[in-house]
Amino acid sequence: MVENEFGNLLKQLREQKGLTINQLADAAGISNSQISRMENGVRGVPKATTIRKLAEALNTSYGDLMIAAGYLEGADDLNESVAEQSPEWATSKDKRDFKKMLEEDGELMFDGIPLDQEDKQRIKDVLTGLFWEAKQMNKRKKNNNGTPDGK
Repeated sequence: MVENEFGNLLKQLREQKGLTINQLADAAGISNSQISRMENGVRGVPKATTIRKLAEALNTSYGDLMIAAGYLEGADDLNESVAEQSPEWATSKDKRDFKKMLEEDGELMFDGIPLDQEDKQRIKDVLTGLFWEAKQMNKRKKNNNGTPDGK
């Protein structure tokens, strides 16, 4: 269960830093009861914005926390996924932008209800297509204006 994996990692990181729940709560700007519920697996996986606050307060990798929370695949899987989904013309900067878009993916909801994995994947697929289409259109515009090919 992802909640327990995330909660266990959060507790482990907090204890490694020598912080109490109250100290982490103050540093992250979230309630101590919320942290306690996360660590105990009582609360569901937090939103990406909460995870970012925790990562900053713990001085740890946001990506690692997002992976533990189930928002992202492992780094190798994500790098492989970016490479597979990138068109031939994509530069390393384009691929970095795409990877950043995927990493900053927050919890997706519709009408206040979290989406299941199948719906999330459909949305991710559509966003992937739109992202690369927009990148390609921007490159064409730059080329038509006589500027370098986005490099």
